[in-house]
Amino acid sequence: MIQIENVSKTFDGFTALDNFSLDIKDGSAMGLLGSNGAGKSTLLRLIAGIYRQDRGRITIDDRAVYNNVQLKQNIYFVNDETSQFNNMTINNMKTLVKTFYPKYSEEKFKKLLEVLKLPVDKKLAAFSKGMRRQAAVMCALSSGCDYLLFDEAFDGLDPTMRVIVKRMMIDDMVENGTTVVISSHNLKEIEEFCDTAALMHKGTLVFNRELDDVKGDLCKIQTSFEGEFSPADFPELDILHVQQTGSVVNLIVRGDREQAAEQISRNGAFFCDVMPLSLEEIFIYEMEVRGYDFDGIDR
Repeated sequence: MIQIENVSKTFDGFTALDNFSLDIKDGSAMGLLGSNGAGKSTLLRLIAGIYRQDRGRITIDDRAVYNNVQLKQNIYFVNDETSQFNNMTINNMKTLVKTFYPKYSEEKFKKLLEVLKLPVDKKLAAFSKGMRRQAAVMCALSSGCDYLLFDEAFDGLDPTMRVIVKRMMIDDMVENGTTVVISSHNLKEIEEFCDTAALMHKGTLVFNRELDDVKGDLCKIQTSFEGEFSPADFPELDILHVQQTGSVVNLIVRGDREQAAEQISRNGAFFCDVMPLSLEEIFIYEMEVRGYDFDGIDR
């Protein structure tokens, strides 16, 4: 597995990661969540061995990544920017991948190219943003690497191409047991693709859980009381957010949803409905608790 142990990384006085620890199991699809500046891109570059941590350890199967050429030949990182390939064609990119990744598969490259139908002799500068992203993902999947790291993997793709690219990545995981780590601001994509998620904030880890557990930890409860609702009347509940319109109250509660609903019902509620939260809603409320300002966002 990938193990990040007590890692810190600072740039010109700015702490991108602060005593950060995370385990990523082999064969899993891990989604990295967090606001801008949370440290997601820095973490991916550290795992890929592009950056060297100031403190701590980053290992894969107990081997340090940084300066380990043999290990890095099994890790492929797709940057959120593709401008570095603007003067290259897809054939040029293929040659580059073949040079540095010994498990490169020409058969897979041709198979993916048949699906994506990208021109192989045209420079990427003439491609749309989505086409450049497709080319980068195609090279990653053709590399034969066991560890694929994507910074904003689906950025620039239209809805149809998002489905196609996700299928390609899932097929690779199923066929080869590939470990995929994705950072994305599109939480719906993470929710649909990943089985585990790590929420980062200001270079620290908020949680690292399977998505089913993340969704089970928070719930939305819609209820109604006579008069003004006060969280102080329910000290046993971990209430993250309260919104009241007239007699109707919407609560975001952490903990066992059935126990929370029972406690609210016992204390004079006219009704009590429990609803699941999307990953995006969970992200918003977890970040709101940590002082992130979401004023003006339509929930």
